[in-house]
Amino acid sequence: MIDQIVTDFSLPATGGKDFTLSDWRGKKIVIYFYPKDSTPGCTTEAQQFRDLYPAFVEAGGEVVGVSRDSIRSHENFRSKQNLPFALLSDTDERLCKQFSVIKEKKMYGKLVRGIERSTFVIDGHGVLRHEWRGVKVPEHAQAVLDVVKSL
Repeated sequence: MIDQIVTDFSLPATGGKDFTLSDWRGKKIVIYFYPKDSTPGCTTEAQQFRDLYPAFVEAGGEVVGVSRDSIRSHENFRSKQNLPFALLSDTDERLCKQFSVIKEKKMYGKLVRGIERSTFVIDGHGVLRHEWRGVKVPEHAQAVLDVVKSL
């Protein structure tokens, strides 16, 4: 997928709108997939993207978070964490499948199917330029910002 155009998509987003990738041509888009709203790792990751958000915008970027949670859950999480960017609801896993982020994972000794924490950077022409899979949260948002600045 790297260096290939990302197939256009549209998903419900916080703020009562849909997010359609093609509407953002000319901007560098950071799409980060996370397992679940209001869980410790996902909250920390969202806070890091929030804190660096002005630098992403300054670098010509936009950040969106994606999980399988409902818009209602996303609105609560976004409000509680004061997130300046949209969260997209992928309840039917269409976008998760497009980016191949659904994995079998072990949680408390049981196999569960869920989102593997992953981030993708798409350039202003809609081309996938960088991806991270199996993300570890500490310092991740800064590493993503460094890539966005380099494009």
